Parts: sequence; structure tokens; C-alpha cells
Amino acid sequence: MVTLTSPPAPARTPATGAAPSPAAGSSPAAAGASGAAAAAYQDLLALDRPCYVLRAGGRVRTSGEAAEVARVVAAGGQVLAAAGPRPATALGDPAFRAAHGVRYAYMAGAMANGIASAPMVAALARAGFLASFGAAGVLPARVDEALAAIVRDAAGAPFACNLIHSPSESALERATIDACLRHGVTILEASAFVEPTAELVRYRLLGLRRGADGRVEATHRVIGKVSRAEVAERFLRPAPAELVRGLLAAGEVSAEQAELAAVVPLADDITAEADSGGHTDRRPLVVLLPELLALAERIRREQGRPAAVRVGAAGGIGTPAAAAAAFALGAAYVVTGSVNQATVEADQSDTTKRLLGATGVADTAMTPSADMFELGVEVQVLRRGTLFPGRARQLYELYRAYDGIDSLPADIRAGLEAKVFRRPLDEVWQDCVEFFTRRDPDQITRAAGDPRRRMALIFRWYLGRSSGWSIAGDPERTADYQVWCGPAMGAFNSWVAGTYLAEVGNRRVAEVAAHLMTGAAFHERVAALRAAGARLPASVTTYVPTPPQPA
Repeated sequence: MVTLTSPPAPARTPATGAAPSPAAGSSPAAAGASGAAAAAYQDLLALDRPCYVLRAGGRVRTSGEAAEVARVVAAGGQVLAAAGPRPATALGDPAFRAAHGVRYAYMAGAMANGIASAPMVAALARAGFLASFGAAGVLPARVDEALAAIVRDAAGAPFACNLIHSPSESALERATIDACLRHGVTILEASAFVEPTAELVRYRLLGLRRGADGRVEATHRVIGKVSRAEVAERFLRPAPAELVRGLLAAGEVSAEQAELAAVVPLADDITAEADSGGHTDRRPLVVLLPELLALAERIRREQGRPAAVRVGAAGGIGTPAAAAAAFALGAAYVVTGSVNQATVEADQSDTTKRLLGATGVADTAMTPSADMFELGVEVQVLRRGTLFPGRARQLYELYRAYDGIDSLPADIRAGLEAKVFRRPLDEVWQDCVEFFTRRDPDQITRAAGDPRRRMALIFRWYLGRSSGWSIAGDPERTADYQVWCGPAMGAFNSWVAGTYLAEVGNRRVAEVAAHLMTGAAFHERVAALRAAGARLPASVTTYVPTPPQPA
């Protein structure tokens, strides 16, 4: 091992990473570190040129200048380690960047109820990142308005829209797909699917055509978010034949599109969703990602395709080190979620953003989900500062134990009405009738003769409204806020402590993305030098963000 001469005292040192192309800023010298450390930090941060570790005159130092390296070697010095140029725009799979028309192998995943807002998606798109509008739980008319706003504000840059599997509300899937088709959305992020649905397949097939060279072109790209191999396999293979036949028979797709469906996978990319906020199986990324990469390659060989479906990484991506680790594992791209919820552009209340800004890595819990309540599916939410996780768990236990609202013991019902719902449950049911009459009338029809289903809809009212209270910042319902959140949020907060991003009001989403990617490239360079035997002080190997410099 070789060590830099005059290692500095431990210090937290800033560097810049402003969107879209961060440039070098202040160095460890600004924090009182040695000149050698300051120079080393700048050399490490200059990602568009090589970085050399040199021994000259009995001292070990870094340099990024080829002419200086030549002088050292000519004078009898040595090059002890070297790392080539690798800017943030070179991370990940270039095919991902080319296919989606972005500069970075980075995606901001959808956050439901429009938290991943139109302004957020447009800001990221303009800066060269892929982002997905959070259409889950949003009424069709609002989805339509949001997509129109993104098309208007994204300056022609590509973006995605989320389609969440809604087994109890199939009408919403169709409305979302129709909105995407109307606004020319060419990328769909499909989440929470267990099996492909007719609407997901319809979107994929309507973008299939045969090019002038005879090859199949897929102008509607699908990114499937998965956490299990058996679900991933359904995206890695062609759309189910029975769904294709049904769409053809209904006149939803052409005969040529139905024929081409058999020769392309359902998805262009799959995202390995590890321990994330919202819907998650909390799988460790170091287990899940290699498993899905191996599966994608096996199916590629089996089908004789020239390239496998790309696999990205999500869940726990809240620091540059985490992003660099994901790329080192073979991720084609990285996906962030929780960290974006506390940014300026997120459609989330200031109260909730402050809660998120104070979150630690252990401040989350699993609770029943609103959209798949009856199935027992869970989501990961913020635990700190809210009573929602315990109350949601109580509702699910009551749903399992009783046949309907009228079967609840009087004291339990009174407690729910006083502390959780804060109104009579009969009034809540009337709200449900009004809501689903506008959104999905079949829900009310199916509940008419089924007391237990009626109870489920009433309990889902609380689960659904709780996220709305959080988004609106309702001061009367702070204890009931449902905030989807994974441990990445706490990791991000620890990383930015003491920097300008510690204040949530400074967290602009494109700057956060640029810092994460620039920092990932920085950490990758540090890892390469360490692997070559260079021992670098911790104070120069931690990328820390500073504000963007004025143009």
C-alpha cells in the first residue's frame, strides 16, 4: 500500500455537483486540511481527466496532468496507481442512455399521488435525467393535466409516466394508458405488477412496428419495477399470448402488432427494487440485483437475443457511495425515490418535507397499503413523527377478524370514530360512494351485497386520505400522515449533514441528481485507486456537495 504524504486531519470538505454538469469547487484546504489533501481532492474531482498517484522525491502525491507525470517519470519517479477519465455521464449502460434519450443512467422513480410532480419530472428531463410522473392514485383528469404540463415544460426531453397495477380498479389502468397515448408518452414505468395486464400489454403493442431494415422497433418502452425473480421473468419474456389474442379480437391492436409481440420482451428494462419506500419486499440489493442480472442473461441466451433486457437498481440509493456500489454490481442505471420526496419540486407539504429532512435510516416501518389492502400487501412508510403505521395495522387486523363494520364491537367502533376517522363510519361510507362513483363505480356495485368489502373500502378511505393529509400539510391530521419512505432518506440526510443540502429548502431535484451521479463517479475513481494499492485519506475520498456556481 502507498499513502499520500502529509495526510490531513479528518475534515468534511465540500465539492460542487450542480446540475447538469457539476464543476470542481472548494477543496479540503477550505476546511483546514493540508495542501497535499486539497490538491488530491481536486485531482480526484476532475473526472474528465486521468488521476495519477505519483512517488517523486520521497513524497507521494496525485496529479491529473500528463505532462507532469512525464516529468516525474523522467526524473526517476514512479506512477504508483492511475484511474482514467470517467465523468458522471459515462456511468451505467450507454444503451440505456441512448434508448431513452438521456445524458445520465439515472432515473427518478414515480412517487404516487403526484408527489413525483409535473414540475419535478420536467426539471429532471431538462437536465438530462429520466423521471417518471407519479400517476398512481391520481384521478384521470389530473393525470391528463400533468402530462400536458410536462410536455409543455420539458422542452422536448423524454420522460416517463407510472402505471401501477390496480387489481381492484382496472378502470384506472386504462385511463392512465389512454392519457399516455394522447400525450405521446413513450416510456412507461410499470410498478407493483404480479402478472401483466391487458392495458400494460396494449401500451407495449401499440408501439411495435417493423422498421425499414426488417427489425422490430418498439417505440413504446416499458420499464418494469420488480422485486422477485418470478415477476421479473414475466417482463423479460414476450407478452402473454392469451392477452395478445384478446386485444386483437377486441380490435385494440393490429394483426402486425399482435404478430410482433411474440418476438420482443414485454419490457426494455427492469428495475431491481430492493429496500425502498412504498411497495417493497425489502430485499437486499446485493442479493436481488445479481439474481436478476443472471436471470436476464439466461433468458437472453435461451431466446437467442443479441442483448439482454437491461437491469437497473432501486432501493437504498441515497448517497453517491450507494449509487457507485450499484454500478459496481452491474446496474445499467440507478433509480432514486425517497430522496426526491424532500426536494423543492416534490408535491409534498413543507411539514412533511421537514419530517423527511430529520429522518434517520431506522425511522421507517411496514404498513398495509391502500391500493392492495384486501391482499395484505404492505408499503414502507415513515415511522418518526406519525401514528399512522400503528393505526393502519390495527385496521387490517380488524378487517381480518370481522365480517363487516356492523360486526365490530361497539367500543372498537367508537374508538375508530373518535381517534382514527374522527367522524361516524356511516359518513365515511357516503364519502366512499361519492369518490368511487367518480373514479370507479364498479367498486360500489361490488360492495353493495358484501359487508366485508364495504368495510375494506371504508378502511381504505383512511389509508388513502392519510397520504393526502401529508401532501396538503393538514395541521389537524399530522399524527395520521402516511409518508412513503425507505432508509435511503436517512442515509441521504447523514451524507449532506453540514452542507447546503441539509436544509430541505435548498434541495432542488436536478441538483440532487447531479450530486449523486457526480459523487458516484468520484467514489468509483477512489475505489479504482484503492484497488491499485493507493491509500487515500478519508477526508479526500468523501464527495460532499456545495451549491452550484453562478453562471
